[in-house]
Amino acid sequence: MASRTIALQAPLKLALTLGLLTATAAFSAAPASAGDCPAGQAATADIQDHPSKPVGVTDTVLSAIDLSSNGEAWKGNMLRLRKLVVQPGGVVPWHEHTVRPANIIVVEGSITEYASTCKVGIEHAAGDVTAEFGQLAHWWKNNGKVPAVLYSADILPPAMHNDHMM
Repeated sequence: MASRTIALQAPLKLALTLGLLTATAAFSAAPASAGDCPAGQAATADIQDHPSKPVGVTDTVLSAIDLSSNGEAWKGNMLRLRKLVVQPGGVVPWHEHTVRPANIIVVEGSITEYASTCKVGIEHAAGDVTAEFGQLAHWWKNNGKVPAVLYSADILPPAMHNDHMM
């Protein structure tokens, strides 16, 4: 029984940590600094072509909590923890975060983010954490030779419950 308890503690701690990161992103004023757009490359308008369908991505919801019990403002919102595995050449399609704040941590491999706010790709390596919220719209591509493994904690509003665009 002790080994089962220990085995459950690590995923629970990860879920709680990512949940806290998501809550922090939802109410903070500044994004995380990992993987920032390089100096002089900021964009003021979306100038990129971007994919609309996932390619080579496994998106698994590990846990979801209905936040409705926290009051009317939270009714229908879900706090989710997901594991995304993006194969080499794989794509997480274009999506935005105006109503769905999220925190992403890259735990294996690396992945390139193509954001509406940057003229060039932004590289994210294992260990990088990125806060996604506000006017951010972007897509991701694994340009590496090994799968990229990411964990995402997000707050999913009711209007997006059937949205499977990542």
